[in-house]
Amino acid sequence: MTAEPPIIVTGAAGFIGHATAQRLLGRGERVIGVDNFNAYYDPALKEARAATLTGQAGFAMERLDIADADAFAALVRRTGATRIVHLAAQAGVRYSIDNPFAYEHANLKGHLSVLEAARHQPGFRHLVYASSSSVYGDRPADGAAFRESDPCDAPVSLYAATKRSCELMSAAYARLYRLPQSGLRFFTVYGPWGRPDMAYFSFAEKILAGTPIEVFGEGRMARDFTYIDDIVDGIVGTLDRPPLGDAPRVLNIGDNHPVGLMDMIATLEAALGARAVKLMRPMQPGDVRATYANVDALAALTGYRPKVMLVEGLARFAAWYRDYRGCAAEPKARSA
Repeated sequence: MTAEPPIIVTGAAGFIGHATAQRLLGRGERVIGVDNFNAYYDPALKEARAATLTGQAGFAMERLDIADADAFAALVRRTGATRIVHLAAQAGVRYSIDNPFAYEHANLKGHLSVLEAARHQPGFRHLVYASSSSVYGDRPADGAAFRESDPCDAPVSLYAATKRSCELMSAAYARLYRLPQSGLRFFTVYGPWGRPDMAYFSFAEKILAGTPIEVFGEGRMARDFTYIDDIVDGIVGTLDRPPLGDAPRVLNIGDNHPVGLMDMIATLEAALGARAVKLMRPMQPGDVRATYANVDALAALTGYRPKVMLVEGLARFAAWYRDYRGCAAEPKARSA
């Protein structure tokens, strides 16, 4: 019996890629992780994530830049991979204001590199790639969830524009080459092993250090916080169900339950056992007021149903964070 080819997971030392690789290994898949371990945030965290994968049966890490089209195509050919979960990207809305070409390189050139490698691979079965809720832009808070059919033609950040561009490139490749693909529009993912540039993570660092946190949008923003395990459920469920034909597929993946920023902070304070000193700030360029996912399409395809509520998810994050940072001492609690 011939063994299944490995699954390539790009961004495997990143937050979502690491969790996805763990899940796939846990069900007996062979996984090739790809990451360039860049310094957008502390590479030590990426190395620590990778260390939890290295040594597991069926896993290998390739340190390369996905925008190196020749190197990535050679990897796909050499491994015989016919499934790719493409999660590598330059993340962050605010970072794109000062470093726009990082997004051109990683998101546009990188995505095209993956598409080209996939379309030249004989017997290729499915490419699942990361998009973002940011493609919907900013709109009045009318209480309605974002649907995949909503307009996506008014991005408010370069990051959002690159993610929408990736969707359009994928749609073209699906129609030109009948390349089976699924794009997933992620809504504010959080949890253990998360990204330090995300609000909940940076707030935890500052709350435990007793330093003020900056609350942008005067605290009136809302996000569809989605726990990492729920996100991986959706990724793997989608990977197992490739589309038929040449119709492009893009799906929302979120919690379907928006939470106000001030409510998230209060929940995080309770999980950490410390109060935050809050500095209220105006909206930042590129930010949107609210995100809220309609996940009916993903649920119909995979049975997706978010299970972890924010209070439980942030408690798990707080426990992991204390362990990762070695925070055995009591926090420097300060009253707001």
